[in-house]
Amino acid sequence: MSALQTSPINLDLDLAFHPANDDALTSLVDADTKRRLTHASPWQQDLTAWIESVRRDPTLTCPEIVRISPMLSLGLQLTDDATITELNHAWRQRCESTDVLSFPALDNSLVLPTDTCVELGDIVVSVQTAQRQAKQHSHELGLELRWLVSHGLLHLLGWDHPTDQSLKTMLSYQEQLLSINGKVHHH
Repeated sequence: MSALQTSPINLDLDLAFHPANDDALTSLVDADTKRRLTHASPWQQDLTAWIESVRRDPTLTCPEIVRISPMLSLGLQLTDDATITELNHAWRQRCESTDVLSFPALDNSLVLPTDTCVELGDIVVSVQTAQRQAKQHSHELGLELRWLVSHGLLHLLGWDHPTDQSLKTMLSYQEQLLSINGKVHHH
């Protein structure tokens, strides 16, 4: 067995991507952000790197099945305020828009064969809310979208923030994730 084989298993991520369908918006953004709004590949790259980063660190919250599974699957939907308001009302009984919703599929008591594709759940982001927040924080929409998707991903992996300290820890780790591809973001 070579040294390479002792490193964590390479991750095969099956991403079900639902692009933003706001033509007016996509004409107003730079090429990189437009790609993020319409193509799965930048998200595939980010999410794979982020999940691998979490899997490698035994001190971080991450279900064991996620650490050892070679195949993971998740959904990412970029939508509008109206759709996310409907989801927020249906699932959280809150009749308001929000920036990101996560729908974790993992049950920690579940024992699956290690050759099964593990479904993490779904992340839904309101592009309209992200756009307002990006303007408030004086940064690009692409950065805000990455920030929100990283937050949603951590929720899918079992992170939560019921206290100010747990929120601070989560936000700090999101900044580490965003720096993996070179773009740090301070919220």
